[in-house]
Amino acid sequence: MEKILSLVRRCVEDYDMIQPGDRVAVGVSGGKDSLVTLAALAKLSRFYPKPFTVEAVTLDMGAAEGQSPADFGPLRDYCESLEVPFTLIPSEISHIIFDLRREKNPCSMCAKMRRGALHNALAEKGIRKIALGHHFDDAVETFFLSLFYEGRISCFQPVTELTRTGITQIRPLLYCGEGMVRGAASRNHMPIVKNPCPADGLTKRQEVKELVADLEHRYPGLKERVFGSMQRLPLTAWEPIEHRRRPYAEEAEKE
Repeated sequence: MEKILSLVRRCVEDYDMIQPGDRVAVGVSGGKDSLVTLAALAKLSRFYPKPFTVEAVTLDMGAAEGQSPADFGPLRDYCESLEVPFTLIPSEISHIIFDLRREKNPCSMCAKMRRGALHNALAEKGIRKIALGHHFDDAVETFFLSLFYEGRISCFQPVTELTRTGITQIRPLLYCGEGMVRGAASRNHMPIVKNPCPADGLTKRQEVKELVADLEHRYPGLKERVFGSMQRLPLTAWEPIEHRRRPYAEEAEKE
């Protein structure tokens, strides 16, 4: 976790993600990315020169017909071990999308409903900043998704201010490669909750993930060059404040 902690701190500083007195909620799905984000920010909060606190917020998607409900007990216990408050938000999003609406392409609708439920819960708790677990590989894959399916040079932003809700999204894991995140989750025995979504692994994102992995094998360093180009163009809000443009992904993947 030390290398991840170093990269998370660098990313936080490069994009001025955290201000003194911030209450930062981490959207914890139970996947490796959000758990590593939570652990890194919990550790960072203990010594970062700008004092901030961390809370974990988990959205229970509910269960579609034929699914077993997820067990979030291990997540609660893990948050307790980190001395991080844990909030579980109940919902029936899976039932609505898969049983009632029977969506053939559920991802967009699901994302909107999840985002709405999370933001409503944060507003009720008076929290205005949420950390999401998007990492280096997610950014590169999103760039290609936007290019292939929308015809745009685009990606989510390291820091996104949502003016309608007053909530700011930050992505402190952006300098960490997926291999490094997976290794950290395994070595630290994090309580991974299996994704119960019926569409898991069958999405356009999964297709692009596999394509990018193949291209990276054929053209080593491709992902790092794409990431660097997003910072150098730069895409909106992607230029680092301190002009540290290397994502350190190659180094991260060696962990």
